[in-house]
Amino acid sequence: MKKFMMIAGVLSGLMSVAQADSLFRWVDSEGAVHYGDRPATDAVKVEPKKFTAPEVPDDGILPYQTRRAKQSFPVTLYVTERCGEPCMQARAFLNKRAIPFAEKVLGLKDENDEFRRISGSNVIPTLAIGKSFLKGFDSTQWGNELDFAGYPKEAYYGARPIQPAPQKEQEESSVQAE
Repeated sequence: MKKFMMIAGVLSGLMSVAQADSLFRWVDSEGAVHYGDRPATDAVKVEPKKFTAPEVPDDGILPYQTRRAKQSFPVTLYVTERCGEPCMQARAFLNKRAIPFAEKVLGLKDENDEFRRISGSNVIPTLAIGKSFLKGFDSTQWGNELDFAGYPKEAYYGARPIQPAPQKEQEESSVQAE
């Protein structure tokens, strides 16, 4: 008897989920708008409605303060493959504070020229916080700017594991590590 009740419960749950997939909007003969899973027999204009699932942020669940700061002041770390210790320290600093950031590995001449144009420098690592560029790794300066942008001073859920620099084939880089 318990098995029967369990199977009946699962089947009724599945049927309710299947019915929830379709929703209609219709106008009745008196001009009133209605919504439901089955349009009325006297419906004049019937439109099927589709609802999409909300987008899940690719960063997982971030604290509200971090999401607001990321929205207003996105962070990008500019590095090269040959940057070495300064870039590793910069990456570790951002990961320790759990700052969501994009990492741009410069290598091609066009990328270097674009970087110089937007940043006004050729020093690596460079951190972009919104439209501000911080040249060279200086934990005090970077920390102050991230604080000013509204990022939390500490990682609420612990530091993220340090991510290695992405590997990329490149031409000779003309930017210099500091």
